[in-house]
Amino acid sequence: MESNTVREFTSSNNVISPDTDQGGDPWKFLKWLNPGFVLPLLAGALFLLLWELQIFHRIFDLKKYQLPLPSAIAEAMRDNLSLLLSYTGYTLTEAVLGMLIGSGCGFLIALAATAWPRWGGGSLTMVAALNAVPIVALAPIMNLWFGDGIGSRAAIVTATTMAAMAINAYKGMAAVDPLALDLMHSYAAGKRAVFRHLRIQNSLPYVFTALKINATASMIGAIVGEFFFSSRGLGYLLSNSIKVAKMPLGWACIVLAAVAGVIFYLVVERLEKGFIKWHPSRRT
Repeated sequence: MESNTVREFTSSNNVISPDTDQGGDPWKFLKWLNPGFVLPLLAGALFLLLWELQIFHRIFDLKKYQLPLPSAIAEAMRDNLSLLLSYTGYTLTEAVLGMLIGSGCGFLIALAATAWPRWGGGSLTMVAALNAVPIVALAPIMNLWFGDGIGSRAAIVTATTMAAMAINAYKGMAAVDPLALDLMHSYAAGKRAVFRHLRIQNSLPYVFTALKINATASMIGAIVGEFFFSSRGLGYLLSNSIKVAKMPLGWACIVLAAVAGVIFYLVVERLEKGFIKWHPSRRT
């Protein structure tokens, strides 16, 4: 009886009883919205609105030619859509080709360093030293070696993505469970079997971590390489747009490069979910 009294609300108190509210909870639809998606979307929309209203121009004392408005960038994208899409595909091809070669070489280096630590361990130091060389120093050298075609940019991306794969894959192969290793030795498993069924399996999460790092790094390498020697690609168009003061078109190149990098990353992440769904780290 007392509980019923508590649950009864009268309209005179401006309170609606949950039992008598035939329309249900008005905020129920929010439960279907994913905060991890909605909040970044709202933050991005607010950022673009402040940008369009020139709030950032006033704060940092910038002119429109220094920081074009989003509407001007969108107009440049619409006017040059076919050219931008063609050049985005060209740059993405360079990035994917270079990343596959660099990641493959890095994985082989990790295999050698794990199998023959005395001789292969030094290769990790060498590939780390190569990764420390700036891309702007590699670009002229790669152009001399591989010409001004797609090969030189793929070579730059190869050099910049090799270290991440080698170091991560080596860590995954070396950090195996000692009990699992003892178990395989108790079954007289050979070195090749240990690599195939234990070390390589254990390295796969590290390998995909390196691939996700390389997915974005490869786009940077390809675009910077196009700055120096290229007649196509987003980096070439961005460089030329800045030289002739077409800043909205230059920013359109930046936007498409970012979108391509995100798509590339999401593809690798999707592959990770498919290939290592058996791993404990994916069992959520």
